[in-house]
Amino acid sequence: MKSLIMIGMAAVVCCGMACLSACHSETSKEQEQIAAITDESRPGDCEYAIAAYLTDSIASQYSPGEVSIPCIQMVEIDESHPDDSVVVWGDFWVFNYNVVGDTLKMVSGGAHPGKMTIKPSSERGLVVTAFDRVGDGSNYLPSAKRIFGDKFDAFQAIYSNADKREEVRASQISDYVKANNLPVKYYQDYGWPARELKVNSEH
Repeated sequence: MKSLIMIGMAAVVCCGMACLSACHSETSKEQEQIAAITDESRPGDCEYAIAAYLTDSIASQYSPGEVSIPCIQMVEIDESHPDDSVVVWGDFWVFNYNVVGDTLKMVSGGAHPGKMTIKPSSERGLVVTAFDRVGDGSNYLPSAKRIFGDKFDAFQAIYSNADKREEVRASQISDYVKANNLPVKYYQDYGWPARELKVNSEH
C-alpha cells in the first residue's frame, strides 16, 4: 500500500528488539556510510539491513529525491530458525526528500508493511533475502491477515495511531540527519507547514 502517512506506536519498544544478539555481524566500510535509523541501529543490525533494503530496492520505485530516509516499525522478530535467518514483521516506510536550505522537503514515498526474511551475508553482514508485502486496495485486509497472522491486531494498533507515527518519523529523520551531518533543522510534507527537528547531540 502506498499512502503518505507515517506509522507509529510500537517503535519505541521494538527498536530495542532490533539489537538482539542474532542481529549483529561485521560489515564493510562502505556500509558504514548508510545512516543509523535509530540510536540502537548499527551496520549489521536487523534494522540496518531493512533500511538498506528499503533504500536500495524500494526508494527507486518513487520519484527520486536527494535523500532517502526509511522509517521502520517492527511488530515482532523471530530468531528461532536453525539456518540463522531472522524473520521480522513490521510496517516499513521509505521517503525521498530534497534538501532545500535547512529543510528536508518530501518528494515521494509510501508504506510497505509485511514480513522480511534476513540472513547473514559474508559481504554485507545481514541482508534481506525475501519480502512478503501487504497488498494494495481490496487486497490489503486479506493479505495483511495472512502475513501477520496472530500479530495482525498489534500491526493494526500501530497503523491507527497517527500522533505516535509522526513522533517516530521525526525521531528517525533526526537520527538520519545527525548521522549524515546534514545542515537540516526542519522537514516538510507537500501542503503542510515545516516541522522542526530535534537532532540529538549524542548517538
